[in-house]
Amino acid sequence: MPKIAIDAMGGDHAPAVVVEGALLAAEEFCTEVVLVGQKEAVEQELDRFAAKLPPVSIVSASQIVTMDESPSAALRKRDSSMKVAFEMMQRGEVHGVISAGNSGAMMAIGMLVMGTLPQVARPAILAVVPGAIKDTVIIDAGANVDCKPWQLLQFGIMGSVYAEHVLGIANPKVGVLSNGEECGKGNELTRAASSLLAAAPVEYIGYVEGRDFFNGKVDVIVCDGFTGNVALKTMEGVASFAGEVLKSAFQKNLSSRLGYLMSRKSLRQAYRRLDYAEYGGAPLLGLDGVAIIAHGGSSPRAIKNAIRVASESLSHDVNRHISALLGAVAEGVDDKREGLPKKIWQKLKSKFEILGERPNSESEGKGPKGGE
Repeated sequence: MPKIAIDAMGGDHAPAVVVEGALLAAEEFCTEVVLVGQKEAVEQELDRFAAKLPPVSIVSASQIVTMDESPSAALRKRDSSMKVAFEMMQRGEVHGVISAGNSGAMMAIGMLVMGTLPQVARPAILAVVPGAIKDTVIIDAGANVDCKPWQLLQFGIMGSVYAEHVLGIANPKVGVLSNGEECGKGNELTRAASSLLAAAPVEYIGYVEGRDFFNGKVDVIVCDGFTGNVALKTMEGVASFAGEVLKSAFQKNLSSRLGYLMSRKSLRQAYRRLDYAEYGGAPLLGLDGVAIIAHGGSSPRAIKNAIRVASESLSHDVNRHISALLGAVAEGVDDKREGLPKKIWQKLKSKFEILGERPNSESEGKGPKGGE
C-alpha cells in the first residue's frame, strides 16, 4: 500500500480542503495518508469527520510556506510542512509528497532534499490537457522559465515515458511547441531542441502549434516553462470565459432555461471532462522521488485525485523507466554506444558539436548535466 505525505498547510484553502481531500482518498483508494502541518489546526479539521474517520496520521511541522514566498525564503524554513514532508520521503518513511502550495518552493525544496534522477538536469512539471479525442500532456508547465536544448530533450523523453506507462499511450507522439509547423519556424531554442529530439529514442513528429493541444495530433508537447505556463493559464481563462458565456445564454429567457434543464446531464459530463479537479495534480518529473503539485485553489476532489496521480506514478514505477531511457541517451553522449543504436548516437553527436553542447572532460559521466 502506498504511503503519501500531504502538505496540509499548502494551498489557498488549507488546511480544511486538504484534510477533507486526504480523507476522501484514504477511503476510496485505500492509501495510507500522512498529514504534515501544524498539529492543532489539522486536528481541528479532523474533528469535523470524527463520525467516519479513515485511518490517517499527523506529523507536526511548525512553519508554513506561503503562496507568495520566494523559493530562497522557503528554503530557510527548516520546519515547514513542505520540507518535513520531503524529508520523510528522503528517509523512506513515505513514498510520495503532495502539496497545493507554492510550486516554486516545492521544486526548490524537492531538489534540495531529494536531488534529481541520474542524468536529469532539471525537473519539469507535467500537466495533462483534455482534448476532443484524447488527453495531451505538456512539459514543462512552469518549473523552468529559461531552458537549454538539452533540457527540452530530457523533458520530451520524460513526458514520453509518462504518457506510455501511466496514460497507457503506445508509442506516444512527441512535438515541440512553436509558432508554426514548418521546420524554419521557431527560435534558436526550439530549433536546437527539435534537432536533438529528432535523433532521440522517442516518436518525434516535429513542431506543433497551440491548436494541437486539443486535436489529438500529438501526445506530448515540449516547451520551456515560461511558454508552457502561459499556455495553461490561457486555457484556464478561455474555459472560464466559455463557462460564463454558456451560463449567461441559458439564463436569458424561459426557453433557454428549459434548454438547460433538458441538456444539463450532458453539460455536467462535459464540465467534468474539462475540470482540472479531475486531473488532480501535476507530477514534478525528474525528481528522485514522487512529488505532485496540486492547484493552489484545489477542491477536496482535486486533492483526492492528486493522491491518485501519486499512487499511479508509484505503481507504474515511472522514475525507473525515465532513468533507464535517459541513461541510454547519456551513454551515447559519453561515447558508450551499448545503450543506443549507432545511427542515433551519430546523429546526437553531430548535433552536440553544432550546438557547442558536447560534454567536456570535467562533465564525463554526467550526461545532460554537462551541457549546463
